[in-house]
Formats: sequence, structure tokens, C-alpha cells
Amino acid sequence: MTTFDRIKELADRQGKSLQKVASDLGFSPNYFYNLKSKKSPSAEHLAKVADYFHVSVDYLLGRKENAGNKEPVDLADLVDEGKVDWDEWVSFDGKPLTDEVKSAIKLILGKRLED
Repeated sequence: MTTFDRIKELADRQGKSLQKVASDLGFSPNYFYNLKSKKSPSAEHLAKVADYFHVSVDYLLGRKENAGNKEPVDLADLVDEGKVDWDEWVSFDGKPLTDEVKSAIKLILGKRLED
């Protein structure tokens, strides 16, 4: 899988077009399609894309197969509203959680952490 393919897959999971992602990052509208034609991305652009999708640069380059978080998340932090931006960091299958689901998760985690 190429860098372009990985970025496209990440965008698709979030229901975003490559043009939307490029716009969000301040890149030209066809930036990602230029990657498809084998243009090499700069380290700076790769870092911005990795941060945008919360993956590592190694994942984008194909050096790491798992697109998981770059940093571990402490479950206790998930219960504390001030420590985790639920809208940015917590999702299911690339889609944002509803307020009801967020509340249920916080309730379950909070009770488990008290035991």
C-alpha cells in the first residue's frame, strides 16, 4: 500500500474527501493526487497529515502496519473531561460518538476505575 493509499483510506474512514483534508491542512487541492503520481511528500507535510489523522509518520510511509494512536491513552483520563477532547480523540470506526455513547462510556469507565 502506498502513502497515497494510506492517506485515502484514513480520509475515507472519516468520511472526508482528499480535497477537504488538503484544504483543512492548507495544502493545494490536488496535493494528495500528486502523491499518487509518485511525487515524494516533504517531511513537514507528512507530519501535518499524521497529526491530522492521529497516526504516526511511520504508518503513512508503510513502516508500521497499525494505524493506532501514536500515544497510549490512560483510561482514567477519559473520565476526566478536561484531559481528553472527546470530539477530537475518541471515535468508533472513524466516526464521532454521540453524546449518549460518550456518557455511557464515561459512566462505565468511572465505575470500573473506582473498583
